[in-house]
Amino acid sequence: MQTDRPGKTFPTYILVFLAPAVIIYTLFMVYPLINSLRLSFFSITDQNQELFIGLANYIKLFTDDVFSVRFWGALKNNFVFFLVHLLVQNTIGLLLAALLTSGIRGSKIYRTVLFLPTVLSVVIIGFIWQLILNPLWGVSKTLLGFVGLASLYKPWLGLPQYALVTVALISVWQWIGIPMILFYTALIGIPDELVEAARVDGATGWEVFWRIKFPLILPSVGIVTILTFVGNFNAFDLIYTMKGANAGPEFSTDIMGTLFYRTFFGQQLQLGNPTMGATIAAMMFLIILSGVLIYTFAWQRRVTSYEL
Repeated sequence: MQTDRPGKTFPTYILVFLAPAVIIYTLFMVYPLINSLRLSFFSITDQNQELFIGLANYIKLFTDDVFSVRFWGALKNNFVFFLVHLLVQNTIGLLLAALLTSGIRGSKIYRTVLFLPTVLSVVIIGFIWQLILNPLWGVSKTLLGFVGLASLYKPWLGLPQYALVTVALISVWQWIGIPMILFYTALIGIPDELVEAARVDGATGWEVFWRIKFPLILPSVGIVTILTFVGNFNAFDLIYTMKGANAGPEFSTDIMGTLFYRTFFGQQLQLGNPTMGATIAAMMFLIILSGVLIYTFAWQRRVTSYEL
């Protein structure tokens, strides 16, 4: 005789716990994003009313004599800014993580000191480095003189050809602790048996790292790369602190974040244009989304992590 068993009820407590986070995230993240994308398809009339104009703002951004020059310049600078972080920050972060896991003395102290700039205020970092690099009373020329390189000194922040890379390297100094810690965590998670087996087979420390450890931390390399990409295309605060909204000299440090700020809110004699600002924000979103999709389908699916 078959008896009816009561069906399993849905655990409603899950909704209770998720509801606050979902509501807050929707109000402060999802809704502003959707509204910004919506605003990019409108224009504001003299009567302060929204008028739907389709893709006109995007066409203006790509073809207008003023907006197109600033947009393509900021986009190029943003990719340079990202490449400096990718090649310098992540490479040095990986090498530092490898050194910290090699058993050197005082590794905990070094780890703390190297991570310390990450927790400092961007305003403090920008102010300190402006003092260090100042051509009148800065100490950078004196420090280079101690090692016989005083002739290499230049007012890097004041020259258009050096300003962007200089600010990028300052940002590298600030954030190098993030990839270092992520790589460090991945390296200490590698089973000791694999390393010991390689050493028994006669592998050197260099070979152990590149043939055993590095392939095993490729998932972490991908994560650090995409975090660097997203972070750099959202960058704004350091350049704004050191070079202002105009991203001088001659817009040489202008990136997407400063272009968005200057367009949306206005700067000096330039009036703010919310719809064009929203258009630039939409392009930032599409660029970041494209990078995340490339990472997801071209990298993450091909790289598998090991199991302990």
